[in-house]
Amino acid sequence: MEPRRGRDVHEPVRKTNWTTIALIGGLVLLVLVVAYFATRGSSDQDKLTGNDLVQSDQQAKPQAPEKLCASKSTYDLVKRDLFKRAAQLRGSDQAAFDQLSGYAVLRMENPVMESEDAATRAVSCSGSLSLDLPPGVSVVGGRRTLSADVNYTVQPAADGSGNVVLLRNADAIVTPLATLSRTAQSVQEPSTVVADETAPSAPPGAVSAPAPEAPAPSPPRTATARPSFDCANARTHGETAVCSDAGLAALDRNMAAQYGRSMAVASPQQQALLRRTRDRFLGYRDRCPNNACIGDSYIGRMREIRDIMEGRWRPR
Repeated sequence: MEPRRGRDVHEPVRKTNWTTIALIGGLVLLVLVVAYFATRGSSDQDKLTGNDLVQSDQQAKPQAPEKLCASKSTYDLVKRDLFKRAAQLRGSDQAAFDQLSGYAVLRMENPVMESEDAATRAVSCSGSLSLDLPPGVSVVGGRRTLSADVNYTVQPAADGSGNVVLLRNADAIVTPLATLSRTAQSVQEPSTVVADETAPSAPPGAVSAPAPEAPAPSPPRTATARPSFDCANARTHGETAVCSDAGLAALDRNMAAQYGRSMAVASPQQQALLRRTRDRFLGYRDRCPNNACIGDSYIGRMREIRDIMEGRWRPR
């Protein structure tokens, strides 16, 4: 039998472990603090603002360099530069040329990325450029479409305002573009206008508004319209045509200025070549049957002078 316990003997009492309680309490407090700060922000805290969204999208999807060569923004910069340089060459009508730029249509065929500079983020491109002039204006010879194979470089502006374009080999467009003038347009009588059966009929009493007419630069000033030679001594067909056309006269002055600058810095061999090719150019110009041919001959001559000075000229 188990011996009976005495009255003075008691059950052992478990003492409270304060260290464990303190640890549990600290853990609970930490959880509460974390939960408080996690729910303190607003419901929009994790949403991107408009600027953040744009920046995030740009960082996530950077524009491919080859796409810069064929982007609309690049074409707009190229077109603006063409008209700006033409106005500078003409020496007047900057505002009119700027306004005409918005009406003209630029097309680039086969745009190709030639190279990319990782340090400056400059992208070099090339393509066949065509510029369609708006109705009501044309260049010397009556042309309304100008074309050239050009090279252009797209790179970020130094002030971070966007991209800028450096255009090269565009003289075949810029030079005639400086001779812009207004052309006479025939106005159809209402009775001769053929209705388009596929177009919706206008409501009674409606009057169709005419298309806005593009502004044309004023004729070149008298000083810039004179050719480089004295028209009183004009004898050949080409000289007579140049003296009677302000656009051709401007081309002649530009070509003569380029020729003079080149002769001043050319080597003896280059000077001899410039003189020899000049005689051939004058003979070709004087055989031209119309002003368009004469204008093209001046543009080709200016390209020829540049090629001679750059060492790229080859006999034809």
